[in-house]
Order: sequence, then C-alpha cells, then structure tokens
Amino acid sequence: MEVIKVPALALASRIIPNVENGLRDSLKLPDYIKSLAFVTSTSDDVGYTALDEATKKSAVEVVYAKSFYAGAAHASGPLSGEFLGILGAATPSEVKSGLEIAIQMINEGPAFYAMDESGEHAYYAHTISRTGTYLSKMAGINPGEPLAYLIAPPLEAMVGLDAALKAADVKLCVFYGPPTETNFGGGLLTGSQSSCTAAAEAFADTIKKIAKTPHLTF
Repeated sequence: MEVIKVPALALASRIIPNVENGLRDSLKLPDYIKSLAFVTSTSDDVGYTALDEATKKSAVEVVYAKSFYAGAAHASGPLSGEFLGILGAATPSEVKSGLEIAIQMINEGPAFYAMDESGEHAYYAHTISRTGTYLSKMAGINPGEPLAYLIAPPLEAMVGLDAALKAADVKLCVFYGPPTETNFGGGLLTGSQSSCTAAAEAFADTIKKIAKTPHLTF
C-alpha cells in the first residue's frame, strides 16, 4: 500500500529570557532554569520527538510538554495545533539553541504517514537510534538507548503493538491506551536499534493491512 507523508509544522514559538517567579512556581522549575522557550506543533508525537532531540544537542531540559484534546483539527486557535512544548535552560542563548533544533526537527524530521489521500488515516512509526534525556526518562531507559515510537488509531494501535512485540526482541516501556488526548494509541518500545527498526516496520505493515481490509473474512 502506498502511503503519503504528512509533514508536521511548528506553528508558533517564543522565548522568555527571564521567567517571572509566579510562572516559575507554577511550572515547578528548578532554581537553575532561568529562561524558557515555547513551541506549538500540528503533531504532538513529532513535537515530543523534537523536544527530545533538543536535549541531545543543546543544554536544555524539557520542563513542560502536553497534547491537546481531540487533535489539531479541533485546535483552540490557529497557532495551537495539538501540542505545547516548553524547554528550559540557564540562559536565553541556550533555550534559543534548543528551540531552533526542535523547530527544525518538527518541520523537517519524522512524520506521520497517511494511507488515504485526505491524510486522516495515519500512523507514526519512528525509530530513535539514540534517545535524549526526555524520552529516556519517560520510557525508564538510559539516555542514548534506542526507542521505537509507535502511534496509530485505537484498534490499529493495539493490533500493531502486538505485531511489533512479536516481530523483534523489544520491550514495551510505555503503553498509550486509547483514547489518548488526541484519540490515538500506541507505545514506546526499546531494544537494539535493529530490533526497534524491525518492530516499527512490523507495526507499520500491520496498520496498512488493517487499512486495506478493515474487517476479517469469516
């Protein structure tokens, strides 16, 4: 089945050079975090991946990351998308560097793939060869270990995860039971890089088969 890449887009970004104390307290920031960088994206999963990439290449931490309910099609405003990420660092130059990396990753990096021309029936099957501090903490693994990031609509995600786990020597670290905030499902799997790649391919192949033949033939 031919699939269509659905590129993500960073919709808005801002930097606060010196965060105000009230906001600092609300975000529970450590004392050494003085500056913040904000970014919204049309894709939450690409956004999470991009924030993790920023932690690998700049001196930043992910201090806040949330998906919005119902997805980008039902966003609260034209610059909302379905995700808000906040990076923190000691200086404005550090958060600026992290923000630039995250935006580039969102706009040019991994993406969802659609199995219909409208782009509505889509999945995310991305292998991260070396995790940063953010996703590794979420998955309970060491920074630098591989991760398969697998997301799809509810039924497809559950069947696809089963196929991914059977296809390679991987472990399910995080289970995103549907419905998530964006009404998808999936999980984070770890293993060797080749095993994660094999698991992601099995996941994607399963999603495609379900899209082609939604019902079993009895």
